[in-house]
Amino acid sequence: MAENSGTEERGIRITLEEIAGAVGDFGTIFPILLGVAIVCPDVNVSHFFLFVAAWFIITGLYYRLPIPIEPMKAIGAVVIAEGLCAGEIVASGIIVGVLFLAIGLVGGMAWLEDRIPRSVIRGVQAGLALLLLRTSLGYIVADPLVAVLAIAVIVAFFIASQRTRIPDISALLVLIIGLAVGIAAQGMPPFRLMPLPALVLPMPSDFIAGTWDLVLPQVPLTIANAILATSLLTYDLFPKKGVDPDRLSRTIGAMNLVSTPLGGFPMCHGAGGLAAMYRFGARTGGANIVAGIFILIFAVAFAPPEVLTLIPLGIFGALLVFVALELGKHSAKTESYLVTGVIAVLTLVVGLTVAFIVGMVLAYALERWGKGRASRS
Repeated sequence: MAENSGTEERGIRITLEEIAGAVGDFGTIFPILLGVAIVCPDVNVSHFFLFVAAWFIITGLYYRLPIPIEPMKAIGAVVIAEGLCAGEIVASGIIVGVLFLAIGLVGGMAWLEDRIPRSVIRGVQAGLALLLLRTSLGYIVADPLVAVLAIAVIVAFFIASQRTRIPDISALLVLIIGLAVGIAAQGMPPFRLMPLPALVLPMPSDFIAGTWDLVLPQVPLTIANAILATSLLTYDLFPKKGVDPDRLSRTIGAMNLVSTPLGGFPMCHGAGGLAAMYRFGARTGGANIVAGIFILIFAVAFAPPEVLTLIPLGIFGALLVFVALELGKHSAKTESYLVTGVIAVLTLVVGLTVAFIVGMVLAYALERWGKGRASRS
């Protein structure tokens, strides 16, 4: 993809292409944030959107490239599947914030990359996909007609986006349709101003649970996809101004330390999001600014908590299927189907963290066994 590098420009542009690219990654943002808000009544989804919007704009101005902002998928999937509370979410965000800021400051990304087998990362992705599919089935069964219609819209846009330059705005469109259906059935919710973010102080037990349930499975995904793969792709797409992985680690650390204690959801970057934004026309940080403005509108719109109840459950089921399939697609690119498969199955049976630990042990055991066989032959 480096053949397009001739289009590189310094600065911020707001063009039709940048606007089209701005919505390229919305399919991974809305399902997770809204899903978390449904299962966790003690969070404020308008604050989730507010901080995602703010960091989209800040990142666009800082990198001057279309570097996406995404909710952390492992944390989101586990929270949705297990219905964890706001304290654990905030604690996990603080921990990953400190961790990735420190790693970025000491230049530790290359060291970590060499110690987490790719098959383990693919297994975590597969396990997340299964968790989300299991959760989505509950929503689909509760509202099958709306779910089928929403899935049809998503599939239609996916096919069109693969064959044409039409941006895949299916998540946005499905969400708007769901809101329209809810308003038609229940009426407009009352208008309320967004409450100011307030400091959330987790309990010590939240840090323990947040580390075990959320941070451990998230870390390998963030290292592999949000940092290393994103950095590599920036050099592919923008050879003259690619982004160093430790720099990405520092921004991930900073935005989580600032946002999550004030009610934001843990956030990262993402190679898939960068590829999607680039494919639909994003070339500068202008796309990030446009995306931030769009998401800020949703932050204002979701200020009344009643808005969440307007959206039919089938809409959430369809959106979670979309994210699950995206994760599942990437998990197939594994070096060991045994390791990846074991992690995926154990995730459903005993949880993602235990599955990750078992997968690491298995991957290293297989590697050692393979070296032993090679030395004897």
